[in-house]
Amino acid sequence: MASTKYIFVTGGVSSSLGKGIIAASLAKLLQARGYRVTIQKLDPYINIDPGTLNPYEHGECYVTDDGAETDLDLGHYERFLNAPTSQANNVTTGRIYQSVIDKERRGEFLGKTVQVIPHITNEIKERIQILGKSGDYDIVITEIGGTVGDIESLPYIESIRQLKWELGKKNSLVIHLTLIPYLAAAGELKTKPTQHSVKTLMESGIMADILVCRTEHELGYDLKAKLARFCNVEQEAVIESRDASTIYDVPNLMLEEGLDAISLKKLDLPDATQPELTRWNEFLAKHKNPKSEVTIGLIGKYVELQDSYKSILEAFIHAGAENEVRVNIESIHSEHITPEVIKNKIANLDGVLVAPGFGERGIEGKIKAVQYAREHKIPFLGICLGMQMAVIEYGRNVCEFTKANSTEMDPNTPHPVIDIMEEQKSITDMGGTMRLGAWVCKLAPDSIVKDVYGDEIIMERHRHRYEFNDAYRERLEKAGMKITGTNPDTGLVEIVEIEDHPWFVGVQYHPEYKSTVSNPHPLFVAFVRAAVSYAQDSTRASMA
Repeated sequence: MASTKYIFVTGGVSSSLGKGIIAASLAKLLQARGYRVTIQKLDPYINIDPGTLNPYEHGECYVTDDGAETDLDLGHYERFLNAPTSQANNVTTGRIYQSVIDKERRGEFLGKTVQVIPHITNEIKERIQILGKSGDYDIVITEIGGTVGDIESLPYIESIRQLKWELGKKNSLVIHLTLIPYLAAAGELKTKPTQHSVKTLMESGIMADILVCRTEHELGYDLKAKLARFCNVEQEAVIESRDASTIYDVPNLMLEEGLDAISLKKLDLPDATQPELTRWNEFLAKHKNPKSEVTIGLIGKYVELQDSYKSILEAFIHAGAENEVRVNIESIHSEHITPEVIKNKIANLDGVLVAPGFGERGIEGKIKAVQYAREHKIPFLGICLGMQMAVIEYGRNVCEFTKANSTEMDPNTPHPVIDIMEEQKSITDMGGTMRLGAWVCKLAPDSIVKDVYGDEIIMERHRHRYEFNDAYRERLEKAGMKITGTNPDTGLVEIVEIEDHPWFVGVQYHPEYKSTVSNPHPLFVAFVRAAVSYAQDSTRASMA
């Protein structure tokens, strides 16, 4: 008998139904009942990880403490569970095949023909069970990317079929997330797509234990009974998942539907303890009942796809609730920022955040946004590339290094205030070669960030290749740019502030990755608080 129980979440009918949110919500409910829970994501693409993917392709790349570049769903897992994930929580087809091929090259298969079954499926099963065998978890939830019936997902579905048999009864279950479309012309919800999706799953040898049905309308008793009858599940295992006003409502909606209770029943686990969701619901109450609002501009070059900045947007939700304000995000494409329009785009904002990114496209617009925020004393937060743009802007307009730049954008700049590290210059592979994961940062005593964090030593996650050029440190500091955070081992600059500004912070790391419902990131909380103060001062000034 297995000591760890496994829950597999598959999807059918359509992509983007929210498997990650359902998995995270169920995990939250089980955790709130006292179970030790983690979630992993199996992605069927052949990339080793999303590290080399354009954000338009797959949304943001989420980075864990151990430096893994992972799917953005891991961000949802951490935000809901308030627990860190790792490389073991995200597996891709590329990583699976790479591992099997490496083993074949080492001769580990004793001359046998290497095939999808058993070699690829064995590798998948091994990866699925790494977290379970650690002894740290009672339940492991595994989300299978893609949609049932996709060619790419077949090895994962077959691995689950085998694993369910090997684990034995009551040790695993399959939740199938599907869509119940509403046909306006007929005025009806239609179950046929779900029936066909369940049939496709059964053709692969897997019978769904629980159906979670995404719908815009109430399913009702008769429709649930029909789904149960035609899909071979108990009626109590047909779970309605209505569209919610916020993803943070979903755990409570799933609690009302009994998703956690039926899951525990099928896994033969006690369900006497009710979920403890006090802190969660306090957050929800503040989020839904703000006392005021502020508008913050998010300056980026991938703003057409909101998932490109998913963790930043969620961090603002957490920080807004903590400050009891609604944070309205105005997404501004940096390529559209010119001297002629910058006042119209930024003057009415209560705060400016210049977002992370790579490459030279849209860079000048970001620099102009930094300059406007600095000169007009608007609260400013620069993240990763945003911090680097702040250094370049200060170098150009205050230190009079008119052609200051990063060597990423201009390899021949006469003033490379941002430059590539010496050890990075010989690297040719793009994937997994940046400064990644959690690094230590020591904060200066007389600084904004020291007050924000309340600690002298912090740990934050990184994802970048270019760094503050220490050769320009003395000149920048003399001109008024304060270095308020450095890595104690390497001396690398992590944080910059500006003396003559009420709230101006640029950080080389990604604070958004560590913001959760239970622990909003202090830097975002302080930034939003500064925006609130600025908005109130602006109101008083306009009334005077």
